Amino acid sequence: MSDEEPPRRRMVKPPSGGKDSGRGKPARLKTARGRTPSSQAWLERQINDPFSAEARALGLRSRAAFKLSEIDDRFKLIRKGSRIIDLGCAPGGWIQVAIQRGATDIVGIDLLPVDPLAPAQLVQMDFTDPAAGPLLMEMLGGAPDLVLSDMAPNTVGHRETDHLRIVGLIEAAAEFAISVLKPGGAFVAKAFQGGETATLLAGLKKRFTKVQHVKPKASRTDSSEVFLVATGFKG
Repeated sequence: MSDEEPPRRRMVKPPSGGKDSGRGKPARLKTARGRTPSSQAWLERQINDPFSAEARALGLRSRAAFKLSEIDDRFKLIRKGSRIIDLGCAPGGWIQVAIQRGATDIVGIDLLPVDPLAPAQLVQMDFTDPAAGPLLMEMLGGAPDLVLSDMAPNTVGHRETDHLRIVGLIEAAAEFAISVLKPGGAFVAKAFQGGETATLLAGLKKRFTKVQHVKPKASRTDSSEVFLVATGFKG
């Protein structure tokens, strides 16, 4: 699940006429009736965002699909026949990319319900539940080549508390990936600038050949979102 893209909100129709690069004033919704200021701002941002418009045009469930596409273009993580586990998979944009690129065994988990995406298997459950990891592995039927995490915690506005929640989710995802990946596998996780600890990074560097931070073009420039990409799992 993503802090940038509330998955259960209805997408609005993109503006017609002209190109994104040639528009002058940003489009605004005709009415804000019944919407909170944050909801109004999110919807207006979606209208004026070329990645969101292109995602709708291509039938992708979220603009996040372009983030994974760019990461995979660079690191070649998804291969034909890949086994993948997607943590925080709602609304399914990353799973769509994985299917398009040849992955055959995919399991996704999220707190929110996700509409079916065959051949992926989906489960609505809290990943931090101790039963979640074993269930995901049983559903997948073998060690994954790639573990993805687009999880983000619900923030409360208290900086220290939010930081601890962010670190906790990244650590949980990383620990899971290390415990289940097949040798040579990879781990990709949503992080935030300053959102992971030196201890976590040092641990990943011991278990993977290479660990990098990546900010895809589809990630908004005003967001602190980055992605942690660890490749070459040593087993």
